[in-house]
Order: sequence, then structure tokens, then C-alpha cells
Amino acid sequence: MSLMQMGLSEDKFLGGRLVLTQPLNGYRAGVDPVFLAASIQAHTGESVLDLGCGAGAAALCLGARVDGLRLVGVERQYEYAELARKNSDDNMIDFDVFEGDVADLPSEVREDSFDHVIMNPPYYLRDRGSASPDALREGALGEDVPLRVWLDQATKRVKPRGYITLIQKAERLPEVLAAMDDRLGSILVKPLAPRIGRVTTLVIVQARKGGRGAFRLAAPLILHEGPQHVGDVEHYTPEVSAILREGSAFPLW
Repeated sequence: MSLMQMGLSEDKFLGGRLVLTQPLNGYRAGVDPVFLAASIQAHTGESVLDLGCGAGAAALCLGARVDGLRLVGVERQYEYAELARKNSDDNMIDFDVFEGDVADLPSEVREDSFDHVIMNPPYYLRDRGSASPDALREGALGEDVPLRVWLDQATKRVKPRGYITLIQKAERLPEVLAAMDDRLGSILVKPLAPRIGRVTTLVIVQARKGGRGAFRLAAPLILHEGPQHVGDVEHYTPEVSAILREGSAFPLW
């Protein structure tokens, strides 16, 4: 399906600093890739690989915050790869996007290495739920390449002392940690909780290639104010509002 045949919308991120074209149907980036991008402590001149980049939300949010990064993405769905390139051009942020599967990376990526590898792998195992009838949405959210393959490919592509960072459902944290072998260390887990006193739903996990630091479990990032949702407006905590609307970074530790 070409972009001309898709129903598309233009959605503002980071308080309007970034405008992304996304499909009206299928997977649509929300706050998760914004949190992922905000957690990356990248510096001008460094390189970043976004595995499964979709329409480019995470990489472009990071590029909007940090100038002078070399951004590279891999996306297996043609439609999303085209959207990522369009969003790169429309927002004037350099982002090289290659079509390919995480399990079989394009040669241009296999021959390269990066200071950071970031990823937002599919959340759902299909033996635990029903597939989406929308092919684009299912391709983004339903796992068919195991997490261990994502982590192995990321580990191969990150430079020594470089960082791998991903966001995933909290219930799958044991799988993420089990997939990190002795090439990785200095592992840090940052829980994201909807509200104070509520169960953590998402985690950001970061590891360093060749790291030897102790495992760290950080204090949770609380997303919403108040004990429950009231009305139609999202009442984010000040820290989260700064991340989502101002493009602020947040340290994982």
C-alpha cells in the first residue's frame, strides 16, 4: 500500500516541535517512544540505531532534543519506513531509514556500529492474546521475532561501552533480563507507573556493553497526578509534562 492510499494524520509531539505523519489506522505512536527518547543521554556527534523504528517517533524525538546526532533506523514494514523518511524530511532531522527485519539486518547496518541502540519491541506474545485484524498494527505490536533476537542484534551493533535502551511491558521484564548475556552489564531498570500506589505497567531497561556495574532498580516515574482519572484531560505530573510537551530529558537514575 502506498502512502497516497493510506488514511493519514499529522500529530504534534513535544508541544508541537515535532509533527509526525501517521496512519489513521494501524499502529500509532503515543507516549511510549517519547519516554524512550527522553531517557537517552546522547551527545552531539554520537550515533544512534533505532531497531523497529516505525514512523520514526523515538529517533526523531531524540533528534529534536540533541543536535548533530547520526540517526539510523531499521523498519520491516514498507509503509512505516516510508513514513519515517517523510517525517525526517518534513521535520528537517537527518534520519537514514533502511527496510529490513531485526532478525536479518540490512548489510548497511550489519557493517556499522553505534554509540546507542534503542528499541520499542512488540509488546504482545500471540500465544497470550488475539492478533489485531489490522495488518499494520499487528506487525508493530504482535511479536514474531523473540526478544532474545532483538537483544542479540542490538548487542552486536552497539560499540564497546555503548548503551542499549528499550521500553517494554513490565510483565515481560524477566524475559528482557534473561536475554541479556555477559556481553552486557551495568543494567538499570526504570519503572513507569500510572499513578502513586498503582502497579508499574512499563519499564525502561538500559544496559552497557562491557559494563561491570551492579544491577540497579530506579525509583518509578509517576505519570499522572491524583489517585484516579478525572474528566477528559490527562493530568500528567510536572516531570512527565516537561518530557511530553517541552522535550525535556529525564535521567534514568
